[in-house]
Amino acid sequence: MDAKTLLSKLFPAGCDVAFDGQFFHGTGESQRGTVAIIGSIDAAPIGVELAFRMADDVLRIVREHPGRPILLLVDTQGQRLSRRDELLGINGYMAHLAKCLQLARNKGHKIIGLVYSEAVSGGFLASSLLADRCYALPEAEVRVMNLPAMSRITKIPQERLEELSKTSPVFAPGVSNYLKMGAVHSLWEGDLAQRLAEALDIPSEGDRRRQWGEEREGRKLARPVSERVRHAQG
Repeated sequence: MDAKTLLSKLFPAGCDVAFDGQFFHGTGESQRGTVAIIGSIDAAPIGVELAFRMADDVLRIVREHPGRPILLLVDTQGQRLSRRDELLGINGYMAHLAKCLQLARNKGHKIIGLVYSEAVSGGFLASSLLADRCYALPEAEVRVMNLPAMSRITKIPQERLEELSKTSPVFAPGVSNYLKMGAVHSLWEGDLAQRLAEALDIPSEGDRRRQWGEEREGRKLARPVSERVRHAQG
C-alpha cells in the first residue's frame, strides 16, 4: 500500500501532509483528535539529512504542539550505506533521532509506529521500533539483518543460521517473526482508522516487548535474563 492510500484510510476525516522527496510530514484528523505524522516513502535509505530532518520535525512538534500524538510511517531500506554518511557520523544522527523521540515521550507525546511497507536495519531501529508500540500491516516486510550479513558478523556458518531460523524467530525475517518476538505489537487489518483510534486509547505502560516476546514464545529468555541482571548484587 502506498503512503497516500494509507493516509486516506487512516484519516478519512482528512489530513494535511506535505511530501518533499522521500520525506513527508503533517497532521491527520483521527477519531481521537489531531495526530502529527512523520514518514518516508519508496524504501528511503536514511542518511544524515533524512535522520536530521525527522529529528527536527519531532522537536518542532514538541515545541509547538505539546502532548500531540506522533504517528511514524517510516518506509526504509535501512541506514544509507555510503562513505560520506559514515564520515559525517550517521550513527550520531541516528542516535540524535532516537533521543528526540525519547524526549517527546518524556514530554507526554504518545508515539505510534506503523510499518506499512518496508522496515530494515538501523532505519527501523531508530524510528518506528522506538515507538511506544509498533504495529504493522500484514503485507509489510520487516528485517534487521539478513542471514549472510549475520554470518559475516557473528562468524557462525550461514547453514547453521538457516537451520536456527526454522525454529527461532530471532534468526528469521518477516513480520510474523517480529510479532512473535514482541517487537511488533499486532497487525492492523480492516478499518485502519479504528485501529489507530484503539492504539491512541491505550495508556502508556512502558516497554513491555520482553514480556510480549516471552508470552508469544519468540524470545523466551529476554525478560528473565534482564530481570536477573537488573536485580543482581554487585
